[in-house]
Amino acid sequence: MVATDADGSATPPVFGAARLGPITLKNRIIKAATFEGATPKGVITDELIAFHQRVARGGAAMTTVAYLAVSPEGRTDRHCVMLGEEALPGLRRLTDAIHGSGAAASAQIGHAGPVANGRSNRSPSLAPSRRFSPTGEVTRAVSERDMARIAEDYRRGVEIAVEAGFDCIEIHLGHNYLLSAFLSPKLNRRTDQWGGSMTNRARFPREVVNAVKDVVGDRLAVTAKLNMADGVPGGLWVDESLEFARMLESDGALDAVELTGGSSLSNPMYLFRGDAPRREFGATLPGPLRLGFKAVGSRFLKEYPFEEAYFLPYARQFLDALSIPLTLLGGVNRLDTVEGALSEGFTFVAMARALLREPDLIRRWEEGERCEGRCIHCNKCMPTIYSGTRCVLVPEGEPV
Repeated sequence: MVATDADGSATPPVFGAARLGPITLKNRIIKAATFEGATPKGVITDELIAFHQRVARGGAAMTTVAYLAVSPEGRTDRHCVMLGEEALPGLRRLTDAIHGSGAAASAQIGHAGPVANGRSNRSPSLAPSRRFSPTGEVTRAVSERDMARIAEDYRRGVEIAVEAGFDCIEIHLGHNYLLSAFLSPKLNRRTDQWGGSMTNRARFPREVVNAVKDVVGDRLAVTAKLNMADGVPGGLWVDESLEFARMLESDGALDAVELTGGSSLSNPMYLFRGDAPRREFGATLPGPLRLGFKAVGSRFLKEYPFEEAYFLPYARQFLDALSIPLTLLGGVNRLDTVEGALSEGFTFVAMARALLREPDLIRRWEEGERCEGRCIHCNKCMPTIYSGTRCVLVPEGEPV
């Protein structure tokens, strides 16, 4: 598929208007979701609003708010925002601020499933099949009654997001959160209609995606963040992910797919690439877990060499197989990378770490600078999600 601009021209410019379903974005660069660590006990704060205002003022067409849970046990921990009535005033303040700063607002929604911290949520974490979590907890297998309730939670959560003024809903289908876990042969060992074949493993995720679209209709754009590969032996890999992506395309519920990879449970560095911040990550853990992490940290936080646009070889396979608009993610630091992706046929490009370091990078590109982003991929931003996600190389108090 060749990307086009708003008037249908081929090989669109980076800084031209672009359609995303029913909405129009001012350019083709999206701030990808990065958990902001700025919602103590699930409360929207001025810090969270300022985080997204910096990105919006810095030139991104749309900024993605992460991560908004649809169910209480689906929070990553107790500091995760729940999409309920109590969150509405804060979410409205947030979207108003993003719009006032020149960008569209996307809500990343989902259920963390086995990635959730059951101890923090005071309820067992859910997974397609019963299993031990990396912290020693035992997850509970999702029942059909659970699935019906969670699907309804998605519907209610989406209504809250619509009322809060978001322009786009991004459904989390990656990183072994619940819907991603259903897709994984490693995590989904069920023998009923929800497990086994790709068709069965895809059944619940497809039901959720279609339920979200039924609620939203044409009021908002609907996208998904989809794992191309889990990066773990026995997990989801490109061939089956492509099969699932074709199912999503045939369902017609999505306006675009953002392509990602990695497992928050078993291999997070597969997503990040570059240096593994083991010492810094271990320091954020409570005593007993810190000791355990010293023994297994090198297996959990593996080190992969960083390459610009490292997911591009996988993503090209999706580009060849699908006609749905696709968003390239993963290690984008240069304007020529963005231009090259659009010329190949990607409709949008998503950036994250580069914009933590330099929130105004996109605006400077638009003004004519051909600079490369200054992110060095040390990944020391990763452990800051517990205290306010930021680039540690930017001195505190320095304007960003």
